[in-house]
Amino acid sequence: MKSLRVLAVCLPEQLPPDSLEGLSEKQIYERKTEWDVFNAIRQNGHELRPLGVKNELAPLREQIETWKPDIVFNLLDEFHGQTVYCQNVASFLELMKVPYTGCNPRGMMLSQGKDLSKKLLKYHRIPTPAFAVFPRGRKVKRPGRLAFPLIVKSTTEDSSFGIAQASVVDSDEKLEERVHYIHDAIGTAAIAEQYIHGRELYVGVVGNERLTVLPVWEFEFNGLPARALPIATENVKHNLEYQKKRGITDRAADLSPQLAARIRDYVRRICRILELDGYNRIDFRLGTDGVPYFIEANPNPDIAESEELAQSAIHDGLTYPELINRMLALGLQRANASED
Repeated sequence: MKSLRVLAVCLPEQLPPDSLEGLSEKQIYERKTEWDVFNAIRQNGHELRPLGVKNELAPLREQIETWKPDIVFNLLDEFHGQTVYCQNVASFLELMKVPYTGCNPRGMMLSQGKDLSKKLLKYHRIPTPAFAVFPRGRKVKRPGRLAFPLIVKSTTEDSSFGIAQASVVDSDEKLEERVHYIHDAIGTAAIAEQYIHGRELYVGVVGNERLTVLPVWEFEFNGLPARALPIATENVKHNLEYQKKRGITDRAADLSPQLAARIRDYVRRICRILELDGYNRIDFRLGTDGVPYFIEANPNPDIAESEELAQSAIHDGLTYPELINRMLALGLQRANASED
């Protein structure tokens, strides 16, 4: 790939310093994705200009018009404090006619609403847990078809935001309590879905029209407290001390060739149905009945070198700098295709 002018966009507080020396483990963790991506971009010989974007698009427009980057590397996981506004940033980049990495805005919109994505996939006969949505300001009444245990989440937030052991409920009283917690503390509608006893599987996928499905990755819970359920809570996903204490690890999943092929087929179908491109991660729970149930699709997931998508790519023989170059190439490819 020729040398590119890359404008890398992230939250201002996640802009990494020139050196990690003197930073705490927590401070390094909070900037790990940007640090890894920026270093890989430079290692690949590209010219990098980082830009912090939080509540205003004017600085982004100014950099596009004055510096004229070949592509924007989009690392925003929220805008104006809202996860769902990320699709609007991607739409803005399309209106500016500048190539960008990651998923397109339509794919973000279809996948980031957990209820909408499940409705679409259920229609297309992808196994999904039964669920119900509880909007804010409405009475919490469980449909008779929805049996306990249930897991209660935000309909739109990702990265396990708002998920704890208390998210799994076994009574109407606990359901109402947890739904109100999502409404009040997270500020979104709540979704309660059938809790699937089983294994937590993540599948990274990279590509636009032609998809590369990476090896199935498994999140392992080796040292949870007694009676704790194996779910990806906020502590499990983001608390370094908790991860070390409880032996939380991830690795390539040990699956039969037939089951792995079935999951890969589901992933390709899911990406087509939800119109996902760029890079994404599809999450499943492998039930004790042997069925891989779709849980959610994650457009633009964390791509730090230590995270699941990058690790599965490395396991598949792709180096981290090669993965970042692949993401840049896909952004350019999509832009060129839209001009044809």
